[in-house]
Amino acid sequence: MNADTAQNRNQPFAPPRVCPFEGRESAFIARGGVDVFDNKGEETMGKKVATQSGVREIRISAPNIQTAVFELEGTTPYVQNKFSDKARKQMREKQAAGSLANKGGRRAAKDFDACYADAMHNCETKGKKWYGIPAPAFRNALISACRIVDFKMTLAKLSLFTEADGFDSGDGTPLVQITKGDPHPFEAAVRNETGVCDIRVRPMWNEGWRATLRMKFDADQFSLEDVTNLLMRAGQQVGIGEGRPDSKKSAGMGWGLFSITRR
Repeated sequence: MNADTAQNRNQPFAPPRVCPFEGRESAFIARGGVDVFDNKGEETMGKKVATQSGVREIRISAPNIQTAVFELEGTTPYVQNKFSDKARKQMREKQAAGSLANKGGRRAAKDFDACYADAMHNCETKGKKWYGIPAPAFRNALISACRIVDFKMTLAKLSLFTEADGFDSGDGTPLVQITKGDPHPFEAAVRNETGVCDIRVRPMWNEGWRATLRMKFDADQFSLEDVTNLLMRAGQQVGIGEGRPDSKKSAGMGWGLFSITRR
């Protein structure tokens, strides 16, 4: 060990750099100006030389993203539960009021018609209003279905994407248009987080609802057949919306299931 090397050991650690070697790249670590090759290369007359056996070449291919279009048909009713703009406004006002929020306040009567309308996702394009399903619902269903086939969900999150037909007029949620079917009010007794019973009204589309789904996928991770089969599992075993089999807080009501009619 020479004196220069000993002195350089006391200097701060420098970040890794890349050194060209005969048209290729070889990584080495620089410690205080002294180049130490991680492949046991040599340093001769200021020229950095690396042995061929220790060179590792890294190649990253460009994303191979493809798009598949599926025609879906609901095999069970689809129920929606959007967090209403009114509820969001009331929550904001209550938080802004602070400790005065509950003083002297009176509970307003529940408008069931308004609750029904506020629970729907809608969008307006070219002067035409339409209803839609949150696009992330399909993506989440496919990712969840990966558990059934023992595929890493973390990789699926980076490989499967849903294209939106538009965005919710209120909260900007990406939506997939419901091309067939009309909603109607569905009323049910539920139990709140506190255990108190309540009556909720939600929009329901009867079985037979339809939508056109455009899925983008990484073809280096999934083939078209993989995506199709995964979507079939999502439609028959996972579901979307309220009361789906894969519901986080219950076993669901069997709602939100669908099949592929054409791809």
